[in-house]
Amino acid sequence: MSTVAVEVVYRGIFQRTLARNIVRSIVFAARKEGKIGTAFGRYGDSPERNGIPAKQFAVVADDAEELEEVLARYEPTEVDVTINVDDTMCKGIESWAWYGLQPINQLTKPNGTLIVTSRQDADSLVEDIHQKDTPFDLSIIKSTVSFSGLWVYKDDHTDARILGTLCNVCPQLFSIDSMLQALDEQGNGETKLASAQKAYDVATIRTVEPGEGNSEVPYKFELLGWQTMEEGLVIRAQGKGGGFRGGDEGFQPDRNEVFKKYSTRSMRPVINFETCIKCTLCWLQCPDTCFDITPDGLYDANMESCCGCGVCEAVCPVPDCVTMVSEADFNDNSSQWEAWQEDKPSYQQWMTALVDKQKAETRTHGFHHVGGYTEEIAASEDA
Repeated sequence: MSTVAVEVVYRGIFQRTLARNIVRSIVFAARKEGKIGTAFGRYGDSPERNGIPAKQFAVVADDAEELEEVLARYEPTEVDVTINVDDTMCKGIESWAWYGLQPINQLTKPNGTLIVTSRQDADSLVEDIHQKDTPFDLSIIKSTVSFSGLWVYKDDHTDARILGTLCNVCPQLFSIDSMLQALDEQGNGETKLASAQKAYDVATIRTVEPGEGNSEVPYKFELLGWQTMEEGLVIRAQGKGGGFRGGDEGFQPDRNEVFKKYSTRSMRPVINFETCIKCTLCWLQCPDTCFDITPDGLYDANMESCCGCGVCEAVCPVPDCVTMVSEADFNDNSSQWEAWQEDKPSYQQWMTALVDKQKAETRTHGFHHVGGYTEEIAASEDA
């Protein structure tokens, strides 16, 4: 066997325990077959931030010398398996601040595998995933709402199901029997072991061919080399801004063109401009200055600056005027106000459908009620 590397892409802080459980179990299972491995984390910035995409790696080799050779690098330059525990990150991540947008499959080897926990189908996910020049496999673990691990990690067998799937799609790593032994020795109960076995049994693969997927060229930035850096520490002031879209009315703040936050977002606000009372609260309270004041005194959220925190929804006094909906329902960052201006009836119909769909879902951006998890487990026992 050659060295096998696995990366787990997760949302910082909230899913760290989940990612750690996965990479630790990979190393323990490898040892059952006489192999040696190690697990370690890499973060988008320091310290690891709430919700920001981050990574943990597991590297397994036949012997210590081979492992040491691989780990002489800062991190693997390619991986056999990428595990994405939040399907909204299929659109790409900026886990390495200032490097630009990294496709979720950037490190995935040719003919490697991308594992995603999701309730979407393969075609929907492929639409978001950036194209590669080489084929790779996509394996979707169909999840319940809490099972996606969104924001707050819950011990709902997410790790066990991912690990069971991993044994199926990457058989050269170790057997399902070795994984079950490792999980058992870590104190996991019979039901969790059964979840891993079931995931192994039902795992499926969909090959994504070269040229399939999102054709967008991910944004990136040229970093200054040591010979081009200025002397001392220079922090350029940001301009105040001016009229909306460069006009004479409204207001649009200047924004740093290299500071984009949308890859951190799992949900985004949808605005009902018809019911907005122009109270200014969303504009004042947004921690990332996302809202632009339009010429007619409304507030248009700039989707390249929005991190999806949900503060605007929380402070809005008008029911359903600002509603956080799943990021999976969008493929771009276009202006909602401009869409409303262009065709108000069509916008209202689109917005109402999204809001109604969200109300029918229990997946949220972090707001839960006491007893909610117990209810979810009871409802998903047969999932």
